[in-house]
Amino acid sequence: MKIKVAWVGKTKASAIQTLTEDYLARISHYAEITGLALKDEVAVLSLAGGERRGERRGVMSKDRHKLILLDSPGKQLSSEELAQFLEREQINAVPLLFAIGGADGFSEEARRHAAFVLSLGRMTLPHELARVVLLEQLYRAFTILKNHPYHLGH
Repeated sequence: MKIKVAWVGKTKASAIQTLTEDYLARISHYAEITGLALKDEVAVLSLAGGERRGERRGVMSKDRHKLILLDSPGKQLSSEELAQFLEREQINAVPLLFAIGGADGFSEEARRHAAFVLSLGRMTLPHELARVVLLEQLYRAFTILKNHPYHLGH
């Protein structure tokens, strides 16, 4: 499985960067994963492949990713449900792009381009902290799928 986690803006806190690198390394035992800092929402949509003329929404070409936006009004999943989601996506074999917006979140246009909008909960989180929470939950989801004790030990 190929996953990209992209966030808008540069990392200001060294602790966030350290945690990001730690979770990316942990996840790499289960999936091919890359973390990317992007300039803006346009760069996110460009990386996802955007919708091209003549393509139906949800139909992916080889260079496209399934865009999953993190946004508070999105669907909330438990850790187990996120694991099931990843398991289904592994079968589809389409690369995933999880995108975390900047301080102002994403526009309606970006939401229209997303295949799925995921919420980490109803509370507002700083976007850098949301990145760490997402990465931890992705790691947890993979450990659930592999019956690793990490999930049960917390």
